Amino acid sequence: MQRVILDTNVIVSALIQRNFPYLILMELYLERNFQLCMSDSLMAEYFEVLSRDKFARFPDFRLKANSILLDIERNATFFQPTKQVAIIKDTDDNMLLELALECNADFLITGNNNDFVFSNYEDTKIVTPRDYWESFKPA
Repeated sequence: MQRVILDTNVIVSALIQRNFPYLILMELYLERNFQLCMSDSLMAEYFEVLSRDKFARFPDFRLKANSILLDIERNATFFQPTKQVAIIKDTDDNMLLELALECNADFLITGNNNDFVFSNYEDTKIVTPRDYWESFKPA
């Protein structure tokens, strides 16, 4: 089974509109078609970002966010990264690479093309939600 990390921006996009992040979250993650890899720091970021007031304008955002967060807490596989990485200028994004190393992730899915300008990190492919859906999703 694929080991996947979802950047926070993918979760936010999935809760706002029906696009590739939505398909990945609803049709693949919730159906347990891949193993979602998580760390405490990434989970904390999910909670912090998804509770921002700016998202309250989207219908049922908080309700959907709380439901997804609860599911992730219960069903994701948690890892505690032991190596620190300082590759990306936005230091918060380095935690994703640290998690990728620790869990030996197959994919890091992100919509952040500004900071993730490389397509691989160690053995992890870094892909957009569209690329993952069209080329790498589990059959």
